[in-house]
Amino acid sequence: MATALPTTALQKSTRGRGPGNPRPRRHPLRTAGRTVPLLPATILLAVFLVGPVIASFYGSFTNSALTGAAAQQTHFVGFDNYAQLFRTPDFFKSVLLTVIFLIGSAVIGQNGLGLGLALLMERASRVMRGVVGTFVVTSWVLPEIVAAFAAYAFFHSDGTLNEILGLAGIPGPNWLYSLPMLAVILANIWRGTAFSMLVYSAALSDVPDDVQESAEMDGAGGGKRLVFITLPLIRRSISTNLMLTTLQTLSVFTLIFVMTGGGPGTDSSTLPILAYQQAFKFSQLGLGTAIATILLVVGAVFSVIYLRALKPEVD
Repeated sequence: MATALPTTALQKSTRGRGPGNPRPRRHPLRTAGRTVPLLPATILLAVFLVGPVIASFYGSFTNSALTGAAAQQTHFVGFDNYAQLFRTPDFFKSVLLTVIFLIGSAVIGQNGLGLGLALLMERASRVMRGVVGTFVVTSWVLPEIVAAFAAYAFFHSDGTLNEILGLAGIPGPNWLYSLPMLAVILANIWRGTAFSMLVYSAALSDVPDDVQESAEMDGAGGGKRLVFITLPLIRRSISTNLMLTTLQTLSVFTLIFVMTGGGPGTDSSTLPILAYQQAFKFSQLGLGTAIATILLVVGAVFSVIYLRALKPEVD
């Protein structure tokens, strides 16, 4: 006579979870206990983030202005603001300058230099880490207006950079006039590299030493260990840092406004500068809001690209 098999822990854990026996629903009180504490934060996000975004999006479809009849009575104009932008050559130039500024200062500059500094400081002595970290972080903690005036004094035709080049016998150009985008890109790299360095330093500290040692024993050099071990292990930090630096760089206004004012002409007029000029210099709030909405879309597109290109593997 056959004997019954003992019920194992696995059989107990899977009993009742077939197609005809779905997992029991959680108790409503337990679910409410987990969601209620999140309500204040959700309400604050809705009031201070979602609300202004919706209001700004609606404002881009109106003829809102600071002066004139439109300032007293605003009308819905549909896509007229966007059509006007797409007919303006300065708008496409601002989009191109924004992409150049973003890729040059955030994607390549801040992320590349931040990762390089993090790798160097990982192997440096404690004294060297303290000195380098202090100099790099100082530029990040400075108020933005102070950092902007410091960068202006550095890149001015009679500023610090040209004085240094003069000591070496090299005639320095008028950076803010002849090379305005290069000047603001370098200034933003100087301003924001510290954040990337701190993010990557924290990520590198979590890379297991035994993995690196095993790869080194197998004959992998420093470059191969970086490409095939270190970078894949910190993909999540890379994705997060790229997204944060991109969104921060897209919103840079004070640095460019103080250094060049968007000039000469429109040679350094990125989308935030163009939005400010249209909204507050020419009093066309609806047009400026439309530019801000497009800037929001640009940030969303880059965020989606980062999430898909550096999507972390499921653990």
